[in-house]
Amino acid sequence: MLRKTRIILATMFFVGITLLFLDFTGTLHHWLGWMTKVQALEAVLAINVGVVIALVLLTLIFGRIYCSVICPLGILQDIFGWLGKKTKKNRYTYSKAISWLRYGMMVIFLVACVAGVGTLVQLLAPYSAFGRIATMLLQPIYVACNNMLASIAEHYESYAFYSVDVWMKSLPVFVIALLTLVVLAVLAWRNGRTYCNTICPVGTVLSFFSHFSLLKIHFDEDKCKNCSLCTKNCKAACIDFKNHKVDYSRCVVCGDCIDSCKFGALKYSRVSRPSRLSRDSSNSSVDSSKRAFLVSSALLTTAALAQEAKHVDGGLADIIEKKAPERNTPVTPPGSLSAKNMATRCTGCQLCVSECPNDVLRPSGSLMSLMQPVMSFEKGYCRPECTRCSEVCPAGAIKPIDDIEKSCIQIGHAVVAADFCISALGESECGNCARHCPVGAIEMIEINDPKVLEAIKQGKISMNKMPENIDEDFPPSIPAVNENACIGCGACEHLCPVRPQSAIHVEGHEVHKMV
Repeated sequence: MLRKTRIILATMFFVGITLLFLDFTGTLHHWLGWMTKVQALEAVLAINVGVVIALVLLTLIFGRIYCSVICPLGILQDIFGWLGKKTKKNRYTYSKAISWLRYGMMVIFLVACVAGVGTLVQLLAPYSAFGRIATMLLQPIYVACNNMLASIAEHYESYAFYSVDVWMKSLPVFVIALLTLVVLAVLAWRNGRTYCNTICPVGTVLSFFSHFSLLKIHFDEDKCKNCSLCTKNCKAACIDFKNHKVDYSRCVVCGDCIDSCKFGALKYSRVSRPSRLSRDSSNSSVDSSKRAFLVSSALLTTAALAQEAKHVDGGLADIIEKKAPERNTPVTPPGSLSAKNMATRCTGCQLCVSECPNDVLRPSGSLMSLMQPVMSFEKGYCRPECTRCSEVCPAGAIKPIDDIEKSCIQIGHAVVAADFCISALGESECGNCARHCPVGAIEMIEINDPKVLEAIKQGKISMNKMPENIDEDFPPSIPAVNENACIGCGACEHLCPVRPQSAIHVEGHEVHKMV
């Protein structure tokens, strides 16, 4: 019964969280968004005290069921392990815990948290690793299938589906996601829960609390025949059938051992008497428990404080794809407060990237902020009424905001490259950026205006190439940006007809402010 219950609950969480990453409509978040809020590390970073306390109490009562029921990466490992058992049954063996590796990875994780090295934190965080796999590897397949159905529906004049672009959001993050999946699959196929019990920082913290859990899997030594089936089916390699011991720091309460025991020698219940493991524990294991407690406490405190090329054409000519400009300061989404807040709290799970309906968010390629979301406006712009990313962020890196508040948050400002502007060069009467600015922060000023000419002389407006003939009746005009009113939404950059690089682009602000 324990195993069946675990499989039902794990299936519910795994399917629900996976669909949240695949869904591009945003409708599932209203029903399943709570599943991302109960992920352990994200709850700590968001300082969600209620969830953290609930997870600790859950572990103190039931053991490490979080790892086998709630964590999507843990469930993914179970799937690979189950496939491995199809090729060879009774494949596992008991092995001692590799404590030096487990606590070594924990130290590295803590140092990365305190030092603000977000890339290391994101590589080790289990939920984030699953998010990258779902967003980079599974979502393109899901969207491609959707587009196929949209084509079929369109043929029958139905609009039950609509087509969505499939494009590479970040090649480095795609490679990282692919390597993570391959390594995870090989480890789980061969040895079960190696990742959980040697690398995962969340597993290391929960392993300490699981020592004191009320309900545990334990032996009835009178019934045990030492057949070793429990050990051979334990994917956590934590059951020593010879000595009738269970390493509770690694046991994830999957129930496989109870299901495989033919003599009813294993039970999941309250241990009424001190277990042999606790009686025979050595001083070194006690010391390890103390170190685990200190390390886990440090994690909870410091982490809470630190923290396809597509050618759009009309059947006549191809349009050149836009290229992202070199920004001096990256643009972070509204609600992220500052680049520092994003760096210390974001775990790079890619949920906001997969949910962005305007294709504005994509993973950063910078080494220090690798995999964290940044904004770019080749595919679309950040519409003032859209607050999807702030709604789905589970770690508090993007704070919840409403559309009214968002329209007043300045995440950056537009900068004009007059040398590329077709209006300033007299090639065409454009003014696209001024017409489409949602806050009216851009206006077109005639280039023969004395103030403009003086600004060009002083170098305030970069314009090496002046128009050859200035028509006095229809003089060329140049966009002028009111930096105090501009919110950095990127509408001007996205809608600028100049390609491959826009004649106007957004520079981000290190700290956001209200305008």
